[in-house]
Amino acid sequence: MIRLHWLAGIFCVCTISIISFLLKMPEPESRDENMKYILQWTSPDTDPFFLMGKGQEQFVKRMCPINNCFITSDRDELNSIKDFDAILFYGPEFTQKEVIFPTERSLHQKYVFVSRESPAYYNLDKPRYDGFFNWTYTYKLNSDIYFGFIIIKNEYGNIIGPKTNIYWMDVNYMKSINSDLKNKLKSKKFAVAWFVSNCQSRSKREKIALKLQKELYIRGLVLDIYSEKCSWIGTKSCPKDEEINLAGTECLRKLETDYYFYLAFENSLSEDYVTEKLLNAVQHHAVPIVFGGADYDRFLPEGSYLNANKLSMIELVNKIVAAILNKEVYYDYFKWTNHYSYHAVDEMPESDYMCSLCSALNDQFFVNQISIYENMREWWNLKPQR
Repeated sequence: MIRLHWLAGIFCVCTISIISFLLKMPEPESRDENMKYILQWTSPDTDPFFLMGKGQEQFVKRMCPINNCFITSDRDELNSIKDFDAILFYGPEFTQKEVIFPTERSLHQKYVFVSRESPAYYNLDKPRYDGFFNWTYTYKLNSDIYFGFIIIKNEYGNIIGPKTNIYWMDVNYMKSINSDLKNKLKSKKFAVAWFVSNCQSRSKREKIALKLQKELYIRGLVLDIYSEKCSWIGTKSCPKDEEINLAGTECLRKLETDYYFYLAFENSLSEDYVTEKLLNAVQHHAVPIVFGGADYDRFLPEGSYLNANKLSMIELVNKIVAAILNKEVYYDYFKWTNHYSYHAVDEMPESDYMCSLCSALNDQFFVNQISIYENMREWWNLKPQR
């Protein structure tokens, strides 16, 4: 009998302790009706999710004109998954592991497909992706929210592109460059530069680069390849504390002062996939030689670049040689600088990708539209090259 009383006493004490503990546990936050809540459903450690920070931090730091957005990867942040305004899914993670989707969903929510990577590196291969997403948040120009790399402004400071139907001034009506820029361009002494980290790309760009290097060598010109990770393809390097794929300041300084052209070669041939590689050239007084799956007329005005997709190797080399031998020909490649400017997408609040997400969630007309990607795989997956 004594033992039973002792056990009963322990049971009561334990029960009281458990109840006390549960009472002290923090309750999930209830919704602030003035706030837009965003849940990162897939891993918060992937790029770009880890750059988005937590809570309102990044929306405030980036000086977003609308910053009443709260981002988290904690699924228990609110009382229910259905209370979030948007749920973000990072596309590349679908091919790395089996992603378990939410089991409940509300009508007001937007399920958002996020990707800055090209479908050349991962396709959406399961029927369950069709009819699942409401919004797309990618580099593709027909995405619901643009999450690309480049913004183009006109001479009045208005954002005009990139766009599928962009209007460019006729190159014949563009003003010639001024004497200050001519003096900067006169210092050039080497033909072409390329900064590269991935030397076994899906686009096989390295083969084009090596062939171009050989043809230029025959003409007495050089293509200098800077690569820390690919010693078999590049003999030069940037300072070791700089990321080659980000083209550190020392390399960019050399590009601006020493090189006529720059290889803005993409690692995959995907529609609209034009990355910061183009910015390396246009922001540092080098003519871009492009190679990718994009329609480059959406990104560059006529007469400002060379397209390795559309020119034969001999035609490409001839144009490089002609510009180096005749400074006036070379100067004409820069007439666009009188009328346009190029910027990184996160350089200003009006184009910043996080600001754009928050603005979209506050646009009631946009939010209230019924939008479902019934053929998501067809929209995203890589199209065969013609």
